[in-house]
Amino acid sequence: MKLKNEIKEIRNNEYGIDNIFLNRWSPRAMSGEKLPKNELMALFEAAKWAPSASNNQPWRFVYAQRDTEQWEKLFNSLNEGNREWCEKAGALVVILSRSNMEYKNKPNPTASFDTGSAWISLALEGAKRGLVVHGMAGFDYTKAASTVNAGKIFKVEAMCAIGKRAPKNSLPENLQKKEMPSKRKKLSEIAFEGKLPK
Repeated sequence: MKLKNEIKEIRNNEYGIDNIFLNRWSPRAMSGEKLPKNELMALFEAAKWAPSASNNQPWRFVYAQRDTEQWEKLFNSLNEGNREWCEKAGALVVILSRSNMEYKNKPNPTASFDTGSAWISLALEGAKRGLVVHGMAGFDYTKAASTVNAGKIFKVEAMCAIGKRAPKNSLPENLQKKEMPSKRKKLSEIAFEGKLPK
């Protein structure tokens, strides 16, 4: 995979990793088109193969495609800032983890960690396909949990908006300024041998 032009000037690669990691970012500009179901399912297929403790696979994804009753309910759980750009997403997805292991019904201490691995698999597959896959914490967790019937078994971790990419000038002016890949901390700021610095 080639490094995209929008990435070249902003992100640098210290140790020669695959470009898919640099090319993945979280745009907001989407076209408002519906996503073909097979394209959406391919993202969940990628997530399915993520690693998990004891192969427990605690992740669950509840999706709603635009112009459906379920879409309206999930959309209404978003905060105002996210509604502003999510209105043109092709799908909204609630990402959940199962707190207890299925086979022993004991607490799963890595449920959130494992679900995060499934999320990044989904996000990378979306980036490879040229889709917008934008994760969010800006929503009413209680409302979303009720909407998707999470009950006491599942914990809502996050939501994401998925859609076909659109030019940034399709966004409101205040969001156009934010429509660019973000930088990252240097590796020396996040990886330490032996112990964390004081």
